[in-house]
Amino acid sequence: MQLIHHCPKTKAKLIFTHQESTPSYFNKNGLNEDLLLTIALNGEQSQQIVINGELHEFPPYSIIPLVSAQDYSFEKPEQITAWQYSRDFYCNVDSNFEISCFGVLFFGFRGSQFLNMKEECREKFNILKQLFIEEFETIDTIQTDMLQMLLKRLIILTTRLAKEQYLAGKFYEEEKFDLIRQFNILVDKDFKNQHQVSYYAGQLYKTPKTLTRIFNGFNYSSPSVIIQDRIIMEAKRLFTYTTLSIKEIAYELGFRDAGHFSRFFKNATNLKPSDFRKQQ
Repeated sequence: MQLIHHCPKTKAKLIFTHQESTPSYFNKNGLNEDLLLTIALNGEQSQQIVINGELHEFPPYSIIPLVSAQDYSFEKPEQITAWQYSRDFYCNVDSNFEISCFGVLFFGFRGSQFLNMKEECREKFNILKQLFIEEFETIDTIQTDMLQMLLKRLIILTTRLAKEQYLAGKFYEEEKFDLIRQFNILVDKDFKNQHQVSYYAGQLYKTPKTLTRIFNGFNYSSPSVIIQDRIIMEAKRLFTYTTLSIKEIAYELGFRDAGHFSRFFKNATNLKPSDFRKQQ
């Protein structure tokens, strides 16, 4: 089943997919497709997921949030329940930094964030799935409002899972963690033109050393690694979905020299850009 709702006023989109063997909106983050945030829930069997060309094990009854820049595919899409939405569908609902579109799930952590669910949590998600199905079938003037409320509930539940799993045992200082989130947002906005930690530190009125210390306090990747990972993520997307030359992609990502970019890419992926493209 795949259910789609468009907000009548803004045309913002929400897609609910449940046990669909050929889901039309999975793995659709090419350059000309809708840019959707995704929360994907696996079923009772483990399966593999490929994210930006890297293979990962997707444990049973676990969740992964995926940002619009990530290219992904599931081994068994028929096991997946997924919520996908454009930022303008939800971003106007709440400005709380932890549960906004630019909140903890999508900009508070980096890397492949698999969230494991305990038995009691699974029941909450099962109930929520049924509520979504029922609401998609209720066509009236307040349907969008209700779907936004249900989506907010989903994001809150998933955010709590993320905080329990990744911040367990750490002293949670909201101001410092919000700094990490703001850094990630800035990188996502400016990574094509700004590759140095000093630039982002200046935007946040901090020193690079202070940023690194805060990130280390949360066992987080270093600021320089986050910038590198975002550049590589976009490079892979361009290699996959365009016919741009290596030189053109290098220029698109802020490198004046194609050789420098090629060395940067190989150091990060252990593959030459040309070899990566051949694999696609």
